[in-house]
Amino acid sequence: MSEIAKASGLIDGPQEVMDAAQFADVSGVTHVLRFDEALCTGCGLCEAFCPMEVIAMKDGSPVAVAAEACWGCETCSGQCPVHAIRIEAAPGAGCAAEPEEPAPPLDKETRDRYREWAAVLRDVLGLRWHPVAVSLIRAGEPLPDVPEPTERLRYCQALMAARRGRALMMPANRHACPDGTSILGLTPIPAKLASGELYILFHKLDSVEAARRMVGERPSLPARSVRATVTCPLDDPRCKAEVVAVIGTPEQMMWLSMATSYYTGHRHDFHASGYNAQCVETTLLPLTTGKINISFGCYGCRASSDVDDAMMMMGIPVTLMDDVVRGLRELGKRAIPQSRDKVYLPPF
Repeated sequence: MSEIAKASGLIDGPQEVMDAAQFADVSGVTHVLRFDEALCTGCGLCEAFCPMEVIAMKDGSPVAVAAEACWGCETCSGQCPVHAIRIEAAPGAGCAAEPEEPAPPLDKETRDRYREWAAVLRDVLGLRWHPVAVSLIRAGEPLPDVPEPTERLRYCQALMAARRGRALMMPANRHACPDGTSILGLTPIPAKLASGELYILFHKLDSVEAARRMVGERPSLPARSVRATVTCPLDDPRCKAEVVAVIGTPEQMMWLSMATSYYTGHRHDFHASGYNAQCVETTLLPLTTGKINISFGCYGCRASSDVDDAMMMMGIPVTLMDDVVRGLRELGKRAIPQSRDKVYLPPF
């Protein structure tokens, strides 16, 4: 484990597991589950797929037996073959529990540096969307003055919102994906995810053993070590960033990779699996290793966000951004425009 990983408290191996009843204590946002009896066939898939064990089948019909534990992840409604389930956040769900003194605003020098980085990334690469500044607010740290969504969102959805210009802060009670939330250290992992059971139901892996290995091998931060995630456009920063996430084409990721090694010639060892793309591959690995990492996306982020089929992602530790931007500027003088002009393509 790297020194950066140790400093971040990275966990390799089994995470703390919490059962569904305990999750109700950290939820903070209640939901109403509505089942359309005229459509429901009583197949029971909603009960099987719910990671929080909110739903049980009673006399052949689904019933919300633990609505207070619902995270609004919409896994049940997404898997319902007849679309008979609707989940609604209860009124007042967006109200903060208790007001507190916010963290001091980001200093002007840091803001200006982030905005300069963003301008170079967008201009040289031709990015359509904003690069995203990612921050993890640790337990005990004050929260920055960043708006919270009124309903739960997945972390990948927050990243995609930030690339379109929206800054969001999400404590645990605003995260809709219990898997990503546990990886990023906001909560323990639900038992049905830790066991690998849900991955088999999704037909993502061949066996429970394979699913358990995947869960066990992925990195995570200690449960409750992170208080909130903050995702902002890099040119509209609200607090110090730890990772810059870039969503773009494979060609743009190629130039970013080359920019990182422009002064060293170093070849990269990327870690990508198709599982837990934004939380592990784009965020946690760059944060804990101090190295850039790519991601092709995963089932969850591609099913729940507007990321295009032709897009992929890269996470860049902030500690590398000065070198990345310098290298990209140099590549933008000749190598990038010549390549895009297809200078080696014979004329027709």
